[in-house]
Amino acid sequence: MATRLFRGILAVLMAALFLLAGGGACIYYLNSASPEIPAEGTAFKVLKGENLSTIAERLDREALIRSHTLLILFSKLNKTETSFKNGYFRILPGDSMVDIHNLLVSGYQEQVKLTIPEGWTLKKTAAYLEEKGITGSEEFLEAASSRSLLDQFGIPADNMEGYLFPDTYYFPRGYPAYGVVEEMAENMFERLAGIAPQALQWERDRLHRRIIMASIVEREYRRAEEAPLIASVFYNRLQFNIGLESCATLGYIITDIQNKPHPEYLSAEDKRIDSPYNTYRWAGLPPGPISNPGAVALKAAFYPAETDYYYFVLKNPQTGEHHFSENLQEHNWAKYYYLKGVGAGG
Repeated sequence: MATRLFRGILAVLMAALFLLAGGGACIYYLNSASPEIPAEGTAFKVLKGENLSTIAERLDREALIRSHTLLILFSKLNKTETSFKNGYFRILPGDSMVDIHNLLVSGYQEQVKLTIPEGWTLKKTAAYLEEKGITGSEEFLEAASSRSLLDQFGIPADNMEGYLFPDTYYFPRGYPAYGVVEEMAENMFERLAGIAPQALQWERDRLHRRIIMASIVEREYRRAEEAPLIASVFYNRLQFNIGLESCATLGYIITDIQNKPHPEYLSAEDKRIDSPYNTYRWAGLPPGPISNPGAVALKAAFYPAETDYYYFVLKNPQTGEHHFSENLQEHNWAKYYYLKGVGAGG
């Protein structure tokens, strides 16, 4: 009888010790960071609609947590199974499983506000992002040339020039370049869905030509009401295989292809630059966009004004107003009248 009692007490004690050990292990796994997290941290993306089980398994597979089962149990105990936010998250050395859970559920990371102006190119955007500590310039340009991203959005080009919508964004410092590019491209296609929903059903080459046109209009207009007129000039010239003769395309060659400072004025030599982007030498559209256009330029490219204009010249540098002409004779008069200062103040 005593022996049976002793064995019973021993069994209870062993069970208690086992539970204590298991509890200690749980606490250890909950509060200790994975040694596999690199010193510079790492990015983890939660996909839209991804469930807890998949998220936990990927975190485990990437060695960011020690146990996907424990994360699932912890999340269920806290009733956060459906509370994980989508997007990119930066996981840092020392982040425990609880820290990672809280990060993915709250979605909070210290954000930097960035405003990307209309008409900026990939290179200018890349330099700005590096200056703000979001991501490296080279990493951004590499991501913007990623074949997987280009295929994801169906872009028939070698990079994302023209497809990163200029807007205000919020990114944490150290955000992955791939994520920045993806978010800006998603924004572009969401805006296109509102501006020209029919265009999303077009062949991608046809859509690409409109984006190229929008990128040129973006760099040429200064008054929003004139953007459709400028677009009409270029479409009219394309119709008759007349060179666009866009100064903006020369500026792109000089600054973004040749990596030179933007010239104060364009010389006759500049107009002879041997480049497929030189619309003074070659008729038709350049091979790719020359900037990332905003909503005004996109609307103008998809819905140009119906005119008989073939030329335009800056009429008022202060207001950005242009004079539009239907023929070369009137255009030459306008250039003499406005560029030579004859009509200044008149």
